Order: sequence, then structure tokens, then C-alpha cells
Amino acid sequence: MHTEAVLNALTPREVEVLWRAARGHTNRQIAAALVVSPETVKTHVRNILLKLGLRSKTDLRLLMLDLGLRWWQDE
Repeated sequence: MHTEAVLNALTPREVEVLWRAARGHTNRQIAAALVVSPETVKTHVRNILLKLGLRSKTDLRLLMLDLGLRWWQDE
């Protein structure tokens, strides 16, 4: 899977959640930053994992590394 394909598979909000999850933020931290409920974040994370065929946030981080996405350079 290519980087562009991954990002195009997701909604803009899911991409926001993806970047924050990749940085190791908890669902509560993501919810506070995006001004949504933790349950909404949980739904976004579940949808991201389903769309990308992954099982966990750890798998998500590994995929991003494999794609060459360096989220820590944005901080």
C-alpha cells in the first residue's frame, strides 16, 4: 500500500486521528484536542483500522513507518 492510497482511503477527520494516534496520543487526548468525545475517537480509530486492514494502533504505527511517514518530525 502506498502513502497516497492510505491517506486517500480515509476521511479528513480520520487522517487527523491517524496522526495523533501515531504520535502515541490516547483516545482521551485525541478527543480533547479535536473537541469530540472519546467514543467518537474510538469509532474513528476502529474505522481507520478496518479500512487499512489493521488490528491495533501498534499496527498503524508500524504501517506508517513502513510507508516512510515520520510523524515525530512534525512536532
